[in-house]
Amino acid sequence: MTPHFPVASIPPGTGRDAALRMARRMLAQAGIGEAALDARILLCEAAACDATSLARDPDHPLDAAAASRLDGFLGRRLAGEPVFRILGRREFWGLPFKLAPETLEPRPDTEALVALALRQRASRRRAARILDLGTGSGCILLALLAERADAFGVGLDWSEEAVRTARDNARSLALAQRAAFLVGDWARALACASPRGQEAGFDLIVSNPPYIPAREIAGLAREVSGYDPHRALDGGPDGLSPYGPIAASALRLLRPGGVLALEHGHDQADAVQAILRARGFEPCGCERDLGGVIRAQTFTRESEIAL
Repeated sequence: MTPHFPVASIPPGTGRDAALRMARRMLAQAGIGEAALDARILLCEAAACDATSLARDPDHPLDAAAASRLDGFLGRRLAGEPVFRILGRREFWGLPFKLAPETLEPRPDTEALVALALRQRASRRRAARILDLGTGSGCILLALLAERADAFGVGLDWSEEAVRTARDNARSLALAQRAAFLVGDWARALACASPRGQEAGFDLIVSNPPYIPAREIAGLAREVSGYDPHRALDGGPDGLSPYGPIAASALRLLRPGGVLALEHGHDQADAVQAILRARGFEPCGCERDLGGVIRAQTFTRESEIAL
């Protein structure tokens, strides 16, 4: 049974700093680990202020609308909804991204995949064509395009809502002219498969696929299991089910000398390598996440290691 946390109303006219203390206390009493940070984020959103104005004018009173918004935000956070789901957006790679129920919430560890992909492409001179499998909010592809002004990218996702969200994010970041988003299951939606013997379509393929073992999803933090789309989490019995199909697509779609960049779980580096090696790829780079474990790896076709 989900616990119920009564939310004491924060009266209109309460000063910002007093409201912040009240919000922090409510969240802390509910056992929320980042109570102080969450309270500050939600207060600033409700009061339409930033940290600087909060510090400059801590006694500024909340009007009725701001107090009502803060009450609503706190109720949702106490019920387990993550802060950035409440806001409807989250920053990734220094860029703002709109969220939707069918998109994963971008997390800092995934920036390891972006950093690795950029490093692998830095020495390659031709304009990059990038494919993002399971694009979600579009955060990975759009972060790459923001760094590579000469690149064009295609993002695929099974969810129409996710694709709409990614397109909105591309427009808001002024990247829509260099990004296309399609609905499809992995790479099956693409009609750009090359005839035998001709060059395939992409210089870089990236993916943050579902990699949580199915049996472990229910035990994840409620902010994840209750709010991230399960289809974007569930990697099958061992968490590795997507990697074989992704490798097969990459063999068909990578240009000669192209790179496949993959995120995976904290303990899956060796298993993902084994899957890719069995399908004709060799590892050519890796990146550690904020916890110091290998979170992303890059691969090239075995016959092209010299490239």
